[in-house]
Amino acid sequence: MKTGTRLMLGLATAAVTALSSVAAFATETLKIGSYPANPPWEYKNEAGEFEGFEVDIINEIASRIDATAEFSGLDFRALFVATASRRVDAVISSLTITNERLEAQSFTQPYFSGALGIGTKDGAGIARVEDLKGKRVGSIATSFPENWLKEREGELGYASYASYDSTANMLTDLRSGRIDAAVNDIVSLRYAFTQPQMSGLTVAAEIPTGDKFAIMMPKGSDKLEAFNDALSEIKTDGTMARLYEKWFGVAPAADSLTLTPLPIPTSGD
Repeated sequence: MKTGTRLMLGLATAAVTALSSVAAFATETLKIGSYPANPPWEYKNEAGEFEGFEVDIINEIASRIDATAEFSGLDFRALFVATASRRVDAVISSLTITNERLEAQSFTQPYFSGALGIGTKDGAGIARVEDLKGKRVGSIATSFPENWLKEREGELGYASYASYDSTANMLTDLRSGRIDAAVNDIVSLRYAFTQPQMSGLTVAAEIPTGDKFAIMMPKGSDKLEAFNDALSEIKTDGTMARLYEKWFGVAPAADSLTLTPLPIPTSGD
């Protein structure tokens, strides 16, 4: 074989190898854990595919860091195990940043300031937080609402508390009268109560909390900074506003943290 031919073949091989390396990087798959029954944040549609506000955010982040996202459904409590064991790159489920969680997990900047809602049956006689006194209440195990309720047990004076693994089971018990009130993220409750099978249920009261929702990742993840930078871009180029209006039906406030680029949080305050 002539030297020139060998040289050309060598260069061609090197080029193919380089292109293959770029392609491999570009198609990196992000493993994303998600609680699959939390609309409009995330849920599985009839085709078994994940949809929702946070699903769209993750897909936007993936596209900006030359990756694709692969979603898997997990129980809410399993989300924390998955990040702690580093079996996933990130998890989503309207997760609140707290100081306790930051001890074992990392979070991106927040993109939503939440509030709790009190879900009841129509005519339950509950119209404010104080009306929970003497009532049977429930929420999702290990969630921010559960912690909020338990921290205020003496103050609220509710008769009993029930902890649930899924929103569906909690709302089934609410409809059947096993509990008098369900306390959860107000957006999720309002969305759930628009469904035909949830007729007769209502959000009786709103509880402003200022809790901040973000993407949770393994502690010190090497992808944390890239995720956070992508979120800042999404907030400033109009994408976040578009997704927010798509899923919540209204535009986010111009000065809200939904549209304000923020650093990686070091505390839950």
